[in-house]
Amino acid sequence: MLQALPQKSFTTQTPWEHKPVTFTGPWLRDVLQLVQSRGQHIRAVALNDYRVRLPVSDAIEHDVVLALQMNGLMIPVRTKGPLFIIYPFDAKKQLQHKTYYERSIWQLKAIEVE
Repeated sequence: MLQALPQKSFTTQTPWEHKPVTFTGPWLRDVLQLVQSRGQHIRAVALNDYRVRLPVSDAIEHDVVLALQMNGLMIPVRTKGPLFIIYPFDAKKQLQHKTYYERSIWQLKAIEVE
């Protein structure tokens, strides 16, 4: 289902990699629209049960991607896969802040909108 949505890509530097990475997947806002979500916040949960809460408005304002690929390859679990909510950090200086780094969650297993 995620692969059937239009795929978007951007390249950005992250605090977790030594060089810029290209992330590809649907816009998070498109995923939310597809499932007709209603709510103001997203609760995202990783495979290791790490949890983060982010505002739905981030998905609209910042072109957040639900990445399926890093550098053109599907993301294996051992390297932050299978899914990764990622912000385009290099697109806006305000995104280069721990608030947005903490909202970027890898090894994503579930999203709930509340």
